[in-house]
Amino acid sequence: MSPTAADIFAPLPAIESFLDTWLTSLPDDRPLALREAMRYSAIGAGKRLRPILAWHACTAAAGTGPDTGKASLLAGAAIELVHCFSLIHDDLPALDNDDLRRGKPTLHKHTSEAMAILAGDQLLTDAFLLLTTHPHPISANTRLELLRELSHATSAMISGQIYDTLGGTPDNLSPLDRVQLVHNNKTGALIRAACRMGALCAPSPSPQTLEAITTYARAIGLMFQVVDDLIDVTQTAETAGKRTNKDAQAGKLTYPSVLGIEGTRQEVTRLHAAAINALTPLHTNAEALRAIADFLATRTK
Repeated sequence: MSPTAADIFAPLPAIESFLDTWLTSLPDDRPLALREAMRYSAIGAGKRLRPILAWHACTAAAGTGPDTGKASLLAGAAIELVHCFSLIHDDLPALDNDDLRRGKPTLHKHTSEAMAILAGDQLLTDAFLLLTTHPHPISANTRLELLRELSHATSAMISGQIYDTLGGTPDNLSPLDRVQLVHNNKTGALIRAACRMGALCAPSPSPQTLEAITTYARAIGLMFQVVDDLIDVTQTAETAGKRTNKDAQAGKLTYPSVLGIEGTRQEVTRLHAAAINALTPLHTNAEALRAIADFLATRTK
C-alpha cells in the first residue's frame, strides 16, 4: 500500500516539537526581541520539507531504530534553521524585497530590517551550534559528516542567491543552463543536504545507498524550484502564501521564461521520473521518498 499524505507528514509533530524545544531553550542572555524574531520565522509555519526528507531518507537507508530517528530529527532541525535564515535574508529589500512569506508579513516587515538581518545571522549560527552541542548520543564522526554536508550546502545556497540576485554566471552558459545553475544551488543544495544528512544518520549506509539517495535528491531539488517557477506564474498570492509573478517583474530567468509553461511542465515530468528511477535499488524502504516526489511534482503552493 502506497504511503498517504498522513504517512509523509507523520514526523511533522516530532519536528515541530524538536524545533520548539530548541528555540525555547535559547539562553536568556540573548535579547528577548531577538529570541521572539527567531521564533516568529521558525515556528508554526512552512512545509518542513527538508527535515521531513531527512527523516524519510534515514528510513530509506535502513535507519529505523529510535536512536537513528532522533539523529535524523537533529539533522533535519539544523537544516531547517539554515533554511529559515535563508528565507529571512532572501525577503530583505536588498535581495527579493518581499512583504509576504508563508501567509504572513516577512520578518523585516514585522520587526525591522536590522532585526531581520541579525535574527537570520543567529539562526544560521544556531544550526551549527545544534549539531555540535545537542546531547543526542551520535558519534563524533557522524557529527563531522553532518557538519560537512551542511557547510557545503549552505555555501552553495549562498552562491545560488548571488547568481540569482547579482548575476555572475559564466558567459558561455545557455539561458537554460544558467537558470539550472541558480536553482541547483539556491534551492537544490539544502534539499540534497537534507536527504544525504538523513541517510548518514542511518547505521553504516552503503555507498550505493548514498548514491541512490543523492541522485534522487538532485532531481527533486531541481524539480522543487521548477514547480515554484510554475506557481509564480499560475497561482495567486493567496494560494501560494507569498507574492507571485515577482520573478517576471524583476526580469529574472525562470523555467517558464526559457521553456514556456508547457515545456516547464514537461521538465517537471522528466525530473519526477528521474527521482523515482533513482530509488529503484532501495526497494520498499524508499516508499515515502517516492510519495514525496509525487507530492512535490503536483503541489500548488
